[in-house]
Amino acid sequence: MNIFRLAGDMTHLASVLVLLLKIHTIKSCAGVSLKTQELYSIVFVTRYLDIFTDFISLYNTIMKLIFLSSSFSIVWYIRSHEIVKRSYDKDQDTFRHWFLVLPCLVLACLANEKFTFKEVMWTFSLYLEAVAILPQLVLLQRTRNIDNLTGHYVFLLGAYRALYILNWIYRYFTETHYVHWIPCVAGIVQTLLNADFFYYYFQSWRNNSKLQLPA
Repeated sequence: MNIFRLAGDMTHLASVLVLLLKIHTIKSCAGVSLKTQELYSIVFVTRYLDIFTDFISLYNTIMKLIFLSSSFSIVWYIRSHEIVKRSYDKDQDTFRHWFLVLPCLVLACLANEKFTFKEVMWTFSLYLEAVAILPQLVLLQRTRNIDNLTGHYVFLLGAYRALYILNWIYRYFTETHYVHWIPCVAGIVQTLLNADFFYYYFQSWRNNSKLQLPA
């Protein structure tokens, strides 16, 4: 554990809490992509297959349980909650997200550190997480006007991966033989996909104006 890893985890946790706050208290999922949330559920399930078999630490187990339970809770809210699902903009959230799953799975089978079931699934989760934000970004691009909580959620979600890149760089220079290119490359791709959103987020913050994306 180092400061970058801890900051990344806390930023990731904050992104989930912000989204749950929006959905649970306001009873609205306006501007939130169900497609992205479904992809994140797959990401966490395939990444945390070892949750009950390989104990690392209490902290690690608790964080895994939080992300698993929160991702399924968010999907349930959007799909099944009587009030929340009314605010879901199904007509705008039309990105064909399932077309991202198969290419990521094939890539994981071809490019991994060890060809075992758990390792391939872990690698698959990294590849899928790198592109899982695409339906959300497309939805925001279509709606353009973004409420504060949704904007903060997307920013924190992107920032967490950027902090993880710093964590990997730090570990590369401080730990002997620490070389894991797959998570680093996937993290860079994920951060680059968020770069345009980061720009307009900071512009909005600097000008104290409502966050808007260009058409």
